[in-house]
Parts: sequence; structure tokens; C-alpha cells
Amino acid sequence: MARALTRPKPPASLAGLAARPLFLVLVAVCLLAAIAGGLLRVGVVVPATAGSAWLGQAALGHAALMIGGFLGTVIGLERAVAVKAPAAFAAPLAAALGGWCLLLGQTAPGAWLGVAAAAAFTGINIVVVRRQWASHTLLLLAAAVAWLVGNVLFAFGAAGAATLPWWFAFLIMTIAAERLEMTRLMRRRPAAPLLLLAVLCAMVVGAALSALSEPVGGAVYGASLVLLALWLVTYDIARRTVFAHGLSRYMAVCLLTGYVWLAIGGAAWIATALGLPLRDIALHALGLGFIFSMIMGHGPVILPAIARVKLEFGLFFYVPLAALHLSLAWRLAWGPFDAHQRATGAVFNGLSILLFAATVVGSALAWRIRHGAQRARETS
Repeated sequence: MARALTRPKPPASLAGLAARPLFLVLVAVCLLAAIAGGLLRVGVVVPATAGSAWLGQAALGHAALMIGGFLGTVIGLERAVAVKAPAAFAAPLAAALGGWCLLLGQTAPGAWLGVAAAAAFTGINIVVVRRQWASHTLLLLAAAVAWLVGNVLFAFGAAGAATLPWWFAFLIMTIAAERLEMTRLMRRRPAAPLLLLAVLCAMVVGAALSALSEPVGGAVYGASLVLLALWLVTYDIARRTVFAHGLSRYMAVCLLTGYVWLAIGGAAWIATALGLPLRDIALHALGLGFIFSMIMGHGPVILPAIARVKLEFGLFFYVPLAALHLSLAWRLAWGPFDAHQRATGAVFNGLSILLFAATVVGSALAWRIRHGAQRARETS
């Protein structure tokens, strides 16, 4: 049965109302450009984009657009809404504008806007820690610092082997912090937080070593991903909520399937560091299988808080989730042996992300139609 996902709706200022469509456009462009650029990297040109000046830039900046321009903006918005300080919106605005600069071929300004975004975001998280000193808020701060380090390396022209581990650490630590907070709702061993700290310290060490020795750093980093997957499967409350109903079960399915991809990505990261040609598996098992599973799982709760809309949850949310996992499995299973199959899988990866966005929009419209009809009946 469908259920409405609601959050208290505070009074909105005129500036706030004007900012929502602005951020929506900025985020949408970064996401669509990142998808188009990623497809071009596997030899697929999206119709109506051939010959576009920005397309080549989108392919070159695919990771920066997706991680910084899109996800950095969305996470920055979520934190700014939580902090409730107008100045906090400087971080997501700088992240989005940095993505636009990359699309326009202004790599240096775009990179330094990314540094400014991460620095502002770090400041926001310092405020969060001062308000609430807890293990998960400290981890959120560490995630912000990881984003800052990666963006500084990118601004100084470091290779992807040096920047990507830090960028992924930003996203992974952010997710781990949220899951660490949720583990307080279930009985856990006293050593669990310490084990998580050790795993994430290994991740930071691996990211730092990757700039000096890709084989050594990559092996340590990949091992930390595998260990983190084991920690999450062992301690996450999703092991119990998967037996619930409705939204709770959907979120648990997203989380648990994402943890499987996290382990696969970690193993592939180690194999890549040892010289095997599994880079596509390492990056996309992590970026699509893990990160986007988390987005699809938390999206129905976080997006209403950011956009101030209400969603109607239903089984249709499982459709883009299944499409993502099936297309990713196809891409990563056959891609190393057949470039055409890799491209086909990538196309359906992109379509599954767009299908999720359409599902969110459709669920928002469904809520309005359903509850608008109810209000009409009540007032008639």
C-alpha cells in the first residue's frame, strides 16, 4: 500500500522560493551532462548532443561533474537545510557553478570553485560538530575534509589515481556516518565504532598512498572498501528492516544490495592496483552500484526535506532500482570482454538514473493529485 512521505514544512521566504528552481536547474544540468559525458567515454553519443561544444568537456570532467557538480551540490543542499543558515548555501552554489565552468571548458575556475565549495562545506560541518559532538558528526566532518583534499589535488592537476580515492572517500564516509547514526537504534557490540574507525583510517591511508604509489595505495584502499562492506552488513539495521514493509523494506533492499556492490568494487580496486584491467568494474561498482543505491534508498526521505515536497511511496520505486542493478551487472560482467556490451550496459545505467528521477517527479504529482482530491471532497 502506498504511503505519503511527509516532513514538517516551515514557512518559506521569497528568497528560498526563488532559490529552489535555480538549484534544480544547476543540479539537473550537472547530472545530465555527467551522464552524457560518461556515455561518450564508452563510445555512445546521446541524440541531439553530437557536435556540442560542451560534450567533450563533459566526457573529460565526467567524475568531477558527477561527484562534485551533482552529488556535492545535493549533499551540500541537504546540510545547508539542516543547519538553517543562509550562508551555508554558498557551498552547494559554488559546487554547482564549478560544474558549469567545467562544462564551458573553464577547468581552472571550475576546479577552484570546487575547492571553495569543499572549504565552505567543511566550515558547515564544523558548525554541526560544535552543535552536536558525536561520532557520526565527526565522521561527516572527516568526509568534508576528504572532499577538500581531493578538490585541491584536482585544482593542482593531479591524476585521477590521486583524486578519485579522496572523492569517493567523501561520499563513502558521508554514507557511513549516516549508517553509524542509525546503528544506535539496535544493540551493537561496543567495539563496532572502533572497528569502523579503523576501516576508515585505512581508507584515508590508502587514498594518501595512492598519490605516491598506485599499487600500494590502491591495494590498501580496496581492502578498506571490502572491510567496510563487511562492517555494514554486520551492524546495519537494514538486516532487520528488510523484513518490514513499505518504505522501510525498500530502503533496506537498496542498502543491502549496495553493500554487495561495495565489496565487489573493493575487490576490483585491489585487482586494478595489481595490474588487472578491471578499472571500469572498480569505479562503477562503487559509483553506480553502491553510491546510487544509497541515493535511491535515501532519496524518498531526503528529497522531500530539501525540496519541501511530499512523495507518494509505492512499489514503482523498485523499478529503477532493479533496472540499475541489472544493467550494471550486465555491463560489468560482459564489458571487460566486449566493448559493445559495455556500452549497452552504460546506456541502461543512465536510463535507470533518469527513470528514478522521473519516478520521484511522478510520486510528487501522485501525492498532489491524491491529497488534492481528498481536500476537495472534504471542502465540498
